[in-house]
Amino acid sequence: MLEFKDLFNRSGLKIIPKIEYDLASIESTGLTVIEHALLKTRYAAQITGLSAIADDSGLTVDTLNGAPGIYSARYAALNASDSENIKKLLHEMKEVPDAECSAQFYCVLVCLKHSADAIPAIFHGKWLSIITFSYQEPKKAEGFSYDPIFYLPALKRTAAELSIEEKSVIFHLGEALREFLDVMRNV
Repeated sequence: MLEFKDLFNRSGLKIIPKIEYDLASIESTGLTVIEHALLKTRYAAQITGLSAIADDSGLTVDTLNGAPGIYSARYAALNASDSENIKKLLHEMKEVPDAECSAQFYCVLVCLKHSADAIPAIFHGKWLSIITFSYQEPKKAEGFSYDPIFYLPALKRTAAELSIEEKSVIFHLGEALREFLDVMRNV
């Protein structure tokens, strides 16, 4: 993810992305976002023998009792496209008044010193907005899948319309990552 890489590059800390280890993605079998992030982190630490960090993120819509939540990436179906997930979400919300369209992206970032670390460091981020029904297919596939409908009233734009630099300052992963980097600078 470009935003994640951008924040780390500016931090001065060296990270080795999972692609350099040819790590396979693991199945998200947890029931919470923390469990998903912990599974990913522990797997990376086991395979590499190094300290590891991983995150899990999603979208919650208040009027849908937190859906799609941990199922954000597979809301419409197991291998659904971003467009299919968005269309399902908008369909589920078709009767919802504009005043009740509050939503938030959330992120949990987990850090383990080693694969058997029993006390993971956990960092949280949240990004508040509303869901907009004026959806257009994005011209590029950067960012989070729900960015084209994640409307930021104060900026009068969707998350998809923000630059990487703008997003890095305000988005949920950035908030969690900044907490993590603050701790790392003081270690």
